[in-house]
Amino acid sequence: QVQLVESGGGLVQAGGSLRLSCAASGLTFSSYAMAWFRQAPGKEREFVASISGGGTSAYYADSVKGRFTISRDNAKNTLYLQMNSLKPEDTAVYYCAAGPFTNYARGAYDYWGQGTQVTVSS
Repeated sequence: QVQLVESGGGLVQAGGSLRLSCAASGLTFSSYAMAWFRQAPGKEREFVASISGGGTSAYYADSVKGRFTISRDNAKNTLYLQMNSLKPEDTAVYYCAAGPFTNYARGAYDYWGQGTQVTVSS
C-alpha cells in the first residue's frame, strides 16, 4: 500500500531553518505531483507548496514564497521542503501529499502522510 512518511520537524528559533523530508513507497513516485500542506491548532489545513512529477514546476503559497523551497529526488522517492527564515506563524503540523496533478486544494490529493510537527519560537 501507499505510504508517505514525513520527518525533519522540530523546534527552531525564529529566523532559523529546517528541512522536511517525505519518503514515499507503494506508488510510482515520479508519476505523482507532490505537495506540502500544514495545519496549525484550531485552523484549517492549508496549502504550502506543490511540485510536478518531473520536478519542473513548483508552486507556493504567498505566505511562504521566497522563504520555502520544495524539491524532489525521484531516484530516492523522496520529497523535500527547505524552510528558511522561519516565523512563529509557520508553527504547524506539516503533511506531505500525493496526487495526479499539482493543485492548491486538499481534495486533489489521494494520499497523505501522518505529519511532522514544526514549532518556531519567538
